[in-house]
Amino acid sequence: MQIGIIFPQMEIGDDPGGIKAFGQAAESLSYTHISSFDHVVGANLANRPGWSRQYSIESAFQEPMVLFGFLAAATENLGFATSVLILPQRQTVLVAKQAATVDVLCKGRFRLGIGTGWNEIEYESLNEDFPSRGRRSEEQIEVMRTLWTNQVVDYRGKWHSIPDAGITPLPVQRPIPVWLGGGASDTVLRRIARLADGWMPQWQPNDEGLESLERMRGFASEIGRDHSEIGLDGRIPLTADNSDSWAEMTDGWRTAGATHTSIVTMNDGLKGADAHIRRLEEYRAAVPA
Repeated sequence: MQIGIIFPQMEIGDDPGGIKAFGQAAESLSYTHISSFDHVVGANLANRPGWSRQYSIESAFQEPMVLFGFLAAATENLGFATSVLILPQRQTVLVAKQAATVDVLCKGRFRLGIGTGWNEIEYESLNEDFPSRGRRSEEQIEVMRTLWTNQVVDYRGKWHSIPDAGITPLPVQRPIPVWLGGGASDTVLRRIARLADGWMPQWQPNDEGLESLERMRGFASEIGRDHSEIGLDGRIPLTADNSDSWAEMTDGWRTAGATHTSIVTMNDGLKGADAHIRRLEEYRAAVPA
């Protein structure tokens, strides 16, 4: 099981030196990858007194593709993953081009985790349709995989038209692995079973979470797919209060069959790169590589 890190968006700050130091520390401590959340714009709460969502205009998010290009130049063996990129609010061909570039820069160590998101404000701001996002994401996956594996593409779909064109350079991985986020609805689980190279769930490996995993694997079997082909990337929330359980939580994901896990150092009052690097060191002391 590969153990990586969720990039501490909103808490690490915007100093390039600190971000570089964080990536290099992750690599030196034998973490395998860094994953990053994605939000392009935030809501201005001054005019939305009833807003109940987690993020706002005050929430600082580094753009994942740019971030990974920066960190790829500062590291040698670290992998990168979006967890997740909100694909339907972005132009598909441009995402395919950006992902291919990241894959080239990190020498084939990139996973594109995608989701459909919940924030209508982002969709409106990016001039994309919110209600059709789930259905469009399926065609987007097909379009990207076609672009990543063919120099020239002539594609006609419901939402996409590529008139005898292609991207250059092609990625190292052909195609780049596409992982899906999302919850436990049958619609999402069936999409994962049909289309995903892996799943990035937000549950923990308790009875409820494992039941969702078994349902997804059942849907894969129904269509004749070997569910062992579908990776699993869990999250391990690290706080000072639960430090005695870090090894146990890691073993829980390993027992569940996770191929990857990503530790989360956010939401415990840590501020700045140095504080988050210390948490990486503390986890490594509890769970050696």
